[in-house]
Amino acid sequence: MLYTLGQLLADVAGPFRLLSSYIFLAGLGTALGALITWWMLPRFWHMLPRDRGREYAIDAEKSIGKPISAGVLFIPLFVALCLLVVPFDWKFAGVLTCVVVAMIVGYLDDRSEQGWSEYRLGAIDLVIALVASMMICGLEPFTMWLPLFKDPITISPSLFILGSTILIWVSINATNCTDGVDGLSASLSSMAILSLGAILYGIVGHAPIAEYLLVPHYAQGADWAIMAFVLVGCLAGYLWHNSYPSAVLMGDAGSRPIGLMLGVLVLACGNPFLILVVAFVVLVNGATGMIKVALLRFFKIGIFGQIRYPLHDHVRHNMGWSNTQVLVRFMLLQAVGTPILMVLLLKIR
Repeated sequence: MLYTLGQLLADVAGPFRLLSSYIFLAGLGTALGALITWWMLPRFWHMLPRDRGREYAIDAEKSIGKPISAGVLFIPLFVALCLLVVPFDWKFAGVLTCVVVAMIVGYLDDRSEQGWSEYRLGAIDLVIALVASMMICGLEPFTMWLPLFKDPITISPSLFILGSTILIWVSINATNCTDGVDGLSASLSSMAILSLGAILYGIVGHAPIAEYLLVPHYAQGADWAIMAFVLVGCLAGYLWHNSYPSAVLMGDAGSRPIGLMLGVLVLACGNPFLILVVAFVVLVNGATGMIKVALLRFFKIGIFGQIRYPLHDHVRHNMGWSNTQVLVRFMLLQAVGTPILMVLLLKIR
């Protein structure tokens, strides 16, 4: 909205040209997301459902009674700010609709007495991931860049949708599994999404740099980057109140749409392997547990028998790490690993 307004008024009043600046729009959206979320949460979290604890989770009793499902407050803000500062495109509107649906499903699960079944949630996540995948490619051939391939390759929409649906589904559930230590899921997700925003704006969204690094240039890379930065701003405002000891929890209403956006932004960058680069700690912490459960439940194959999942429960229960140690050490692993893996990903081509 602001971008269009800036273009319309640029010739009438010079200062309005700022509204056509991607850096200005990204900064404005990020700041508004952080400030409004920080201000809003304490004023409305009394309306949220209360945490009832989770079976087998370490220190679950410490969260009982806290407001949960804070995502139902800051995710609508994220969507509204995106509509305000991101140049409008029906593709973005479709993805944001998927984000809202994921939030609603998570909220209904949070407030349910018994919680929804894994199969029900998994099926809904799969449908959401499928629709989001269709929105990203627009049912058109999609150009990607991959490890071991020097030149970009173009794949059919059906192949793209198949692979991206799986990636987004895994991202949703891995992010949800990581939400178990104060500040952990939001911190790791923020770091990953911030990295993706930088890639979208400074590499694939910047034609000369994309050409130099032999990756495709995406005309809407900077648009996706603004969405990434706005979400980071909202998560920063939430983390102010979620830092240990937390006053509020995001619940599935927050973790599921955040995981959705993580997967969507990876695909918007054009390289699905980027999820291993920017969010490998999230995947190791959450997705490996999903593999363990799936192999045991459907194929009767037992692996990692001595390891508790999510991994943050294992290090707390078996290794004696405190919540603060888990948060800091997991963040350090991701902060150090991401630039190293990013250099390898670019140079291995």
